Amino acid sequence: MRITRAIITAAGRKQRTLPLQTLIDRDGVQKSVLRIIVEEALRAGVEEICVVVCPGDETPYAEAAGDQAGRLHFVQQNAPLGYGHAVHCAKGFVNGEPFLHLVGDHLYVSRGAKSCAQQLVEVAQAESCAVSAVQASRERLLPYYGTVGGRRVPGHQDLYLIDNVIEKPTPTEAEQRLMVPGLRAGHYLCFFGMHVLTPLVMEILEKRVAEAGDAGGVNLSGALAELASRERYLALENQGWRYDVGVRYGLLAAQLALALSGKDHDEVLSQMLELLALRELNA
Repeated sequence: MRITRAIITAAGRKQRTLPLQTLIDRDGVQKSVLRIIVEEALRAGVEEICVVVCPGDETPYAEAAGDQAGRLHFVQQNAPLGYGHAVHCAKGFVNGEPFLHLVGDHLYVSRGAKSCAQQLVEVAQAESCAVSAVQASRERLLPYYGTVGGRRVPGHQDLYLIDNVIEKPTPTEAEQRLMVPGLRAGHYLCFFGMHVLTPLVMEILEKRVAEAGDAGGVNLSGALAELASRERYLALENQGWRYDVGVRYGLLAAQLALALSGKDHDEVLSQMLELLALRELNA
């Protein structure tokens, strides 16, 4: 299984401007959030990328991608009919092939030489199946993420066979249906914001979109729960960091993370220490 295509969903009505925000990347260059996400996908070996957008957003998004705009294809989600519906809008683009999927309001910082997406794609290609990146997260974060249940794959410390997926479960649901042997107490495997998915996902979404019609509300987690019941589906525990730029101070946290992991680490750390020292003097 070779992954050459990626889908970035960016059509959320409340998040549509987030990919256009600018930050200083780890290489010290000013870039849009979208361009940073696009480069994450390209480092994983992807050749073409489809961005699912609101109608009319194509031009500003192409401009935000800078010199990577030539790699992008745009598909419109004409109505807010759900996250799963947004992914399904790109069905024609993937054309029956497996694909990498990233969300347009998350940035990632890897702890190693390989990017988070590159690690995920390599595992998916080696295992020839769908793989979602997950992170062991405290129970208080359950209202924010899709969460998986399953068991560790023998011989692997960071790979799990998924048997259930629930979107934003309650603590009671998680305790009853999503416990994973070996995790610390009070922790669950929550989605990291990136997936490698097989063509079966699009088939599942096709049926759900048709059934929902104009009522919408099609989510991705429900389709992934069905995927887990029909074919081998794994979770890779990622040791990197994810940053949701749509939450309060999300852009600030992402900027600090990028800066402290990049070429300007010493300069930024020095400025932070100066600010803290001034705060203490003026306290």
